[in-house]
Amino acid sequence: MTSLRTLGSSDLQVFPLALGGNVFGWTADLDQSFAVLDAYRAAGGNFVDTADVYSAWGEGLSGGESETVLGKWLAARGNRDGVVLATKVGQHPEYPGLSAANIKAAADASLRRLGTDHIDLYYTHYDKPEVPVEEIIGALDELVRAGKVRHIAASNISAERLEASLDFSEREGLARYVALQPHYNLVSRDTYEGELRDLAVRTGLAAVPYYALAAGFLTGKYRPGAAVDSVRAGGAAKHLESERGRRVLAALDEVAGAHDAPVATVALAWLAAQPTVAAPIASARTVEQLPALLGVAELSLTEDEVARLTRASA
Repeated sequence: MTSLRTLGSSDLQVFPLALGGNVFGWTADLDQSFAVLDAYRAAGGNFVDTADVYSAWGEGLSGGESETVLGKWLAARGNRDGVVLATKVGQHPEYPGLSAANIKAAADASLRRLGTDHIDLYYTHYDKPEVPVEEIIGALDELVRAGKVRHIAASNISAERLEASLDFSEREGLARYVALQPHYNLVSRDTYEGELRDLAVRTGLAAVPYYALAAGFLTGKYRPGAAVDSVRAGGAAKHLESERGRRVLAALDEVAGAHDAPVATVALAWLAAQPTVAAPIASARTVEQLPALLGVAELSLTEDEVARLTRASA
């Protein structure tokens, strides 16, 4: 049985891979989504990440589709207590921004779509520097005190604003961020490493990185001359044009060969081995895509392998 990880200073115990919900109700229909979620749970997975905006960008979609699919799945399976449910606020077209009133209204809308009375981990999706941290933390604290949210977290936030938020929580005895969701992977390290990660280390925050596989590039399926059928193919393939991208792929191939493991598993295992990282996020549109992601729970890289990948990605 895969051992669960404690998420920062919280009491949440999470599987070492968070299942990304961005595809549910978008590129994965209801049946596909249920199949992926069932397979993830069957493998011991318990940490699902979504956002109220998913997937407003899709043709004919308006946001909230992923939460709605998740709500239907939780109701059908009757397994709410076995799932650590994370969602985000601030980007839904009907609930934009982080004003206190909007945070509270958006949380209620998310709870309705999810069909639950509480959210385990509630993120501010993108920081809004024009809103005082006092207002944001105050609103989130009200949700925690009301029992609607268990723990709070932040995504896409500067070190300066994050530190100000933590200081305010500490000073006033209010709910405190326990986790951070940064953009972080082998070909995007400066989006987290440095001031932000140093702050997370110092304050005991857990990191739950998104774009863990660089929009699919770090699965290894993007190679010179290879055509990939994916809505994200353009963004992922651009990494092939950089020397670093090609260097990272070569190192991943070498380590994957040594373990007889998929390239994606190795890329996730490098992330999981980094300071502060509790669980990288990755999504699967089909059940067939899941094993390579779930493998991170069992694969331990040697110090030398971690160092080799770190050098290649410098």
